[in-house]
Amino acid sequence: MDRTNRFYINGEWVVPHGRDRFVIVNPATEARTGELAMGDADDANAAVAAARAAFDGWSATPPDERLRLLKALLERYNAGADEMAALMTKEMGVASSFSRSAQIALGRAHLEAAIRVLGEFEFSEKRGNTLLAKEPIGVCALITPWNWPMNQLVVKVAPALAAGCTMVVKPSEFSPYSALLFAQMVHDAGFPAGVFNLVNGDGLVVGETLASHPEVDMVSITGSTRAGIAVAKSAADTVKRVHQELGGKSANIIFEDADFDRAVAFGVRASYLNCGQSCSAPTRMLVPHSMMARAAQVAAQTAESIRVGTPEDDGTDLGPVVNAKQYAHIQGLIESGVAEGAKLVAGGAGRPEGLSRGYFVRPTVFANVAKDMRIAREEIFGPVLSIIGFDDEADAIAIANDSPYGLAGYVQTADAERARRVAAKLRVGNVYINEAPWDANAPFGGYKQSGNGREHAEFGLGDYLEIKAIAGY
Repeated sequence: MDRTNRFYINGEWVVPHGRDRFVIVNPATEARTGELAMGDADDANAAVAAARAAFDGWSATPPDERLRLLKALLERYNAGADEMAALMTKEMGVASSFSRSAQIALGRAHLEAAIRVLGEFEFSEKRGNTLLAKEPIGVCALITPWNWPMNQLVVKVAPALAAGCTMVVKPSEFSPYSALLFAQMVHDAGFPAGVFNLVNGDGLVVGETLASHPEVDMVSITGSTRAGIAVAKSAADTVKRVHQELGGKSANIIFEDADFDRAVAFGVRASYLNCGQSCSAPTRMLVPHSMMARAAQVAAQTAESIRVGTPEDDGTDLGPVVNAKQYAHIQGLIESGVAEGAKLVAGGAGRPEGLSRGYFVRPTVFANVAKDMRIAREEIFGPVLSIIGFDDEADAIAIANDSPYGLAGYVQTADAERARRVAAKLRVGNVYINEAPWDANAPFGGYKQSGNGREHAEFGLGDYLEIKAIAGY
């Protein structure tokens, strides 16, 4: 069955009402790979109706039964991991090796975390004569992006299912194949009809309908700050809960006492992770002015060692970025960096040598970047690093916090006390000290225009619960 011409509503693959179609393009070849049915308001309304009808039964399902079904879903996810990884490479151009080792792994980690949390979670507790009951919030609209197709889908779906919520998922039209396969996995795991529904479409039609729908109790969106603002405005009239995980422009502060060359090289690779298409990427590298030349040299050498090429080749580090619009956006910002006087030390505009087709971007490093340049302030979402100099610790903190975003921060230093001191002053939701790894059990989310709420593990589960206080219980 060609899932791209169907939506998953009320336990069935149904023919869409909407007549629009979206051409799916392989970003590595620019060749058409398929055509995606795009929903309209009627499709979104049908999915919400199915979720609403299923809510009473699913919300009353014992946690043990929800746990059993989540474990069944994990089994199917693991069994289909190779197919899923190949689909993500096909739809967004991520290197096959990275798709297998990271894209698949993060989705698995969120399913495992949801299973662990549900097995331990207490949905009620006594405080004196008051019972606190933690109940599913209701019907949830889950709007997910293209850059981490399984991470961002599962990090919402798994806790919502664990909480006892029903849902309508609207994935990005740029990464539809993996989302449609995941819907089939949910079906095969045996979740009741109407609990999970999926409708493809764009934000202006399907996203707007879901966000403003009076029968939707919560919207969770991962995407650009612009999209998050639009969803919040649409949701305001119905006073529903809105969870937003949005943009970032994370600073990576490298002090002179760090293992400097290693820290710089790590920072370059981290900023290029997923071809730079990660909201928490450390794309602003902050170094002492006295170390700028050394940082530029090491960063350039590291960037030049990055292998850009065909995603299916196991020797490839970076494939293309996701689409023509994103490619043009990145090219424009690279050109702005040159025009504004930053020092280009690696990469630059255009495709890498030997690649004449596809949305491939040269791994790029700018040194001597002023903090008010566009490349220092705007989210580029590509393999472009800006190195900014600072005077002292206070200056580094001030530069790091001088951003409308506040998703993540990074600190590299041999002085543990300094690392903790700086971390405490960064206005961000997550701080990583000295190459600390990502943790699926730690809360994830941001300050300021990076959004609100927290995802991952019990923190994510809490987003899908309401608390009822029953006095005199």
